[in-house]
Amino acid sequence: MADVKLLDNRWDEAHAATLDEPGRLLYRSNLLGADKRITNYGGGNTSAKVVHRDPLTGEDVTVLWVKGSGGDVGSMKRDGFATLYMDKLERLRSIYRGPDHEDEMVGYLPHCTFDLNPRAASIDTPLHAYLPYAHVDHMHPDAVIAIAATRNSKALTAEIFGDEIGWLPWRRPGFELGLMLSTFARDNPRAKGVVLESHGLFTWGDDARGCYETTLRIINKAIAYFAEKTAGRTVFGGAAVATLEPEARRAVAARLMSEIRARISAGERKLGHFDDQPAVLEFVGSADLRALAALGTSCPDHFLRTKIRPLVLDFDPATGDVEAVVAGLDAAIAAYRDDYRAYYERCRHADSPAVRDPNAVIYLVPGVGMLSFARDKATARIAGEFYVNAINVMRGASTVDTYVGLPEQEAFDIEYWLLEEAKLQRMPKPKSLAGRIAFVTGGAGGIGRAVAGKLLSEGACVVLADIDDAALETARADFAKGFGADVVRAVRLDVTDEAAVAAGFAATAVEFGGLDILVSNAGISSSAPIEETPLAMWDRNMDILAKGYFLVSREAFRLFRRQRLGGAVVFVASKNGLAASPNAAAYCTAKAAEIHLARCLALEGADAGIRVNVVNPDAVLRGSKIWTGEWREQRAAAYALAPDDLEEHYRKRSMLKRSVFPEDIAEAVYFLASDLSAKSTGNIVNVDAGNKESFTR
Repeated sequence: MADVKLLDNRWDEAHAATLDEPGRLLYRSNLLGADKRITNYGGGNTSAKVVHRDPLTGEDVTVLWVKGSGGDVGSMKRDGFATLYMDKLERLRSIYRGPDHEDEMVGYLPHCTFDLNPRAASIDTPLHAYLPYAHVDHMHPDAVIAIAATRNSKALTAEIFGDEIGWLPWRRPGFELGLMLSTFARDNPRAKGVVLESHGLFTWGDDARGCYETTLRIINKAIAYFAEKTAGRTVFGGAAVATLEPEARRAVAARLMSEIRARISAGERKLGHFDDQPAVLEFVGSADLRALAALGTSCPDHFLRTKIRPLVLDFDPATGDVEAVVAGLDAAIAAYRDDYRAYYERCRHADSPAVRDPNAVIYLVPGVGMLSFARDKATARIAGEFYVNAINVMRGASTVDTYVGLPEQEAFDIEYWLLEEAKLQRMPKPKSLAGRIAFVTGGAGGIGRAVAGKLLSEGACVVLADIDDAALETARADFAKGFGADVVRAVRLDVTDEAAVAAGFAATAVEFGGLDILVSNAGISSSAPIEETPLAMWDRNMDILAKGYFLVSREAFRLFRRQRLGGAVVFVASKNGLAASPNAAAYCTAKAAEIHLARCLALEGADAGIRVNVVNPDAVLRGSKIWTGEWREQRAAAYALAPDDLEEHYRKRSMLKRSVFPEDIAEAVYFLASDLSAKSTGNIVNVDAGNKESFTR
């Protein structure tokens, strides 16, 4: 395989000895799920049969602990396991009506629940229940699926593992497969596991450590086999095109991702992910790229995330003509949709769910890498990870034998399985900004952080842009901890640097696929009587507060127009843009320029659905960097106050006699950036606790 390093045995017996049996099961699960060569995110499952005291009878009973529906073995906690009475599971055999009725058995699983556990049991529960072993692992290792996805997988399994690991033909997960595994184990008592055709690996043991070590040993045997067989051999038919340099790859990705997003987001906004790791580059640059991609993926977990096959784009890295690809995107995407709908019509059943989104999830670009799109960033990233798993499978299988994708009808029956449809219908309603991408300048400051936090809490992905490296990294790390690393990125940005601004928006397109919201918030402060105002102070205000707002708006408009999805721009200006203040001519004038720029942009953007609005704060002292140091002292001096009295002065000055906080500004920004204000543009919202001098006229 591409990565020939064997899996390390990470079992710590001293730690394991401190755990109870379910604890050791969780420990084993997390160890296995930590390496994507063992199983992909959300894929595979683990189980243990544990003796517990029945809370009703007080008698000892055997309980199946098995990963619950929708969990991930690498990150799950103890509450991620379903628990079921084994004796009740055994009784299900007597009411099973055969393969044509196996889906109905899922409805009986809740009746087997032990101790009122709310975790739903998955469709794979029978695969664990009916194996006569205390501990069972079901993993999706690339190296083993590469065996399972070959034309001669049964013979290859015997060649590599002998009698230790058996082989079963493809069967959709469910009750029937559980019985097939049970029969195999009964008839092959010396076997330590089984390879499932086009699916994955089952291994088992009498204790948690032994089961874990068997799983690792079998996978390592497969890894070593492929390392030996592929050493020095041409894979994927050899290289057909050259790979571009990293910066050139990202430039192509930035251009293509916003264009693809424009074409696939009509019904639901999509978020993108770019991957150019070596395994991807080897595949997308190979002679066999199109032939293998057309065969589709093999493991059900792969194509449930990626669709059965990707869309390969016609890019020639030798010419670098990305505009030619853009010109052909409409036809390429339309052809993919037509092909997908035809696949649906060929394979559908009378009770099949309606056809779903016909757009590709995976886009392969020769010499550049892989683009993946989904309804949220994590799903887009994970889809890419799954396709990397598929690439690794194809690499091994096609080198030692003939790679075989799952038959089309079988793939359809998994993708449009009524049980999968029911799972989709149970998903929570998306948040108000789900699928939206926001760029927040001054994102590491008090108002910027509050705005970013509000947008993230409503489901947006956010790029924090700031010139303060330390504050920027702190903000990014804090948000990643609170909302997940997938949804936040940080870009060091001087808003007065034209090239840096363009690069910041290009990075946003690469990281997330495009842009929906610009919050222009970067700011400074200055105070001096006009006769004491140096030109440098005047120019600095104009550069950051006027030119900076112009540059980021211009770049956002360019991206919005390419996407053709509209857009929302919110300027965080100031009450001082409407109401003059003493000793602040440079600042007030620059803020007035921001407001008038917003009015101009509202006129220009309306035909493209781009809305531009303004929030005017006043006296937001808490957490604001501009209210530290000189500015605070200068504003206090302008009103003949002590600096510590300034906040109380502003509160009393307001009509509502209330202080204004960063979170108040964030609420107004959210309103203007969201669909709550879908019919508003060119407006100004003052968040100043009331100041008659700043009433709009």
